[in-house]
Amino acid sequence: MSQSDSNNTTQNVRLDKWLWAARFFKTRAIARDMVQSGKVQYNGQRAKPGKHVELGAMIKVPSGWDNREIKVLGLSDKRLSAPLAQALFEETMESVTKREENQTARKMNAFHSPKPDHRPDKKQRRQIIKFKQQ
Repeated sequence: MSQSDSNNTTQNVRLDKWLWAARFFKTRAIARDMVQSGKVQYNGQRAKPGKHVELGAMIKVPSGWDNREIKVLGLSDKRLSAPLAQALFEETMESVTKREENQTARKMNAFHSPKPDHRPDKKQRRQIIKFKQQ
């Protein structure tokens, strides 16, 4: 068994480096800061950026307004193209449905609180003040 073969089977990849390689964060520094601040959970617990990622581990990663719960399927310490990076993990079905529910709730909330097209002019502001004082 050569050294490169043993490297591929027992590869030690840091958590921050794996998150960067799987394209969850734009830079390693951002990935490190998210892990250090406790926003990323490794197997349900807070972890350090230097934690070695294992196959089958469950990781919670913030993604916009929601959190993604993913299962590690592959290891890489190099940043890959997007299709190859997506092969490194699999999002759980619960996480997908929860994100979709949250997305529809945000869309429905936007309908209930419409934003005006423009700022009120001086006359309209006077009418608003007069209405509020009644």
